[in-house]
Amino acid sequence: MTYKTKGVCSNEIYVDVKGGIINEVKFSNGCQGNLQGIAKLVKGRDVSEIIPLLSGIQCGMRGTSCPAQLAIALDEHK
Repeated sequence: MTYKTKGVCSNEIYVDVKGGIINEVKFSNGCQGNLQGIAKLVKGRDVSEIIPLLSGIQCGMRGTSCPAQLAIALDEHK
């Protein structure tokens, strides 16, 4: 699935989930070092575990963040 982000530097997140387990996450644009780290940390983990961990994280005054956008994408995928 591809999710169009809102309010962050990254404009898109590609997420591959099978059986509720995250197989792969790729962010387009944004802070690549941080986003690659997030992608590696969530790989192999259950969607229901990751959503509450990342929900509500804010980047500056944006009211959201790339991790929060990933949580929204995963929640919509469920």
